[in-house]
Amino acid sequence: MSSHVMLTHRTCYRYDRPVSMGPQTIRLRPTLHSRTPVLSYNLHVQPAECLVNWTQDALGNQIAYVQCADQVTQFDIEVALMVDLTPYDPLADTAIGPEPLNEGNGQTPQRISENMQSLIGAHQVLAAQNPLDKIKALNQVIAQRIQYQRRMEPGVWTAEETLQHASGSCRDSAWLLVSAARHLGFSARFVSGYLIQEECAEGKITTLNGDLHAWAQVLIPQKGWIGFDTTSGFLAGAGHIPLAVANTPQDAAPVSGVLDCCEAVFDVFMQVQHLPRQ
Repeated sequence: MSSHVMLTHRTCYRYDRPVSMGPQTIRLRPTLHSRTPVLSYNLHVQPAECLVNWTQDALGNQIAYVQCADQVTQFDIEVALMVDLTPYDPLADTAIGPEPLNEGNGQTPQRISENMQSLIGAHQVLAAQNPLDKIKALNQVIAQRIQYQRRMEPGVWTAEETLQHASGSCRDSAWLLVSAARHLGFSARFVSGYLIQEECAEGKITTLNGDLHAWAQVLIPQKGWIGFDTTSGFLAGAGHIPLAVANTPQDAAPVSGVLDCCEAVFDVFMQVQHLPRQ
């Protein structure tokens, strides 16, 4: 079966009356340092009269700024992305990305709570013999202690909130790992992206599933930026396609912007399918 897949992601917003929209920031294009090869990409927005301007930031994020001059009653974003999911070694020395820009950014408190101390002081973490093993152990401890829950409300819990709940969304546990790694003296950052996974039955791949996901990257000496998925406890691999990396979750949001006060509903469609061999 071909390793080439096509992901289609469409988000449709509907407003109860005409609204004026400020600039919308869209982070739905793979970063420049994505290790999953991008074969093609297209972003389409409606209304078609809206202007789309692309830029890239110091961390390698490719960002679209959308401006709509007229009032709108709907706003649609559609991504068509073709990638090659050939597996790669996530620990290869090619995982070098941009160096951190003040990675702490004032987000890591000086005082360590009892809950955080219990996490970073876990036996598996303390017993690790090198930096990579230490973060791998920390990632696995978080996956074991934090029960995954799908939270539809916006925002990201603080590390302490996630520890107190002992549960959280992928973005909550990812931010927990970033915070814990920084307490241990590592540079770490938050990642939002696509996760493409295969479902198998009787040893055969039956379907491909795609979703927006969040994980963490930690700067490991001699290795570079390595991705850690706190939901699974594993390293990020070919199915993890980074769309934005940032010092804080807010700066990695897939879509952000302001508009007039209104009632809004939105619908999301995502499909992933294998492409035939050439």
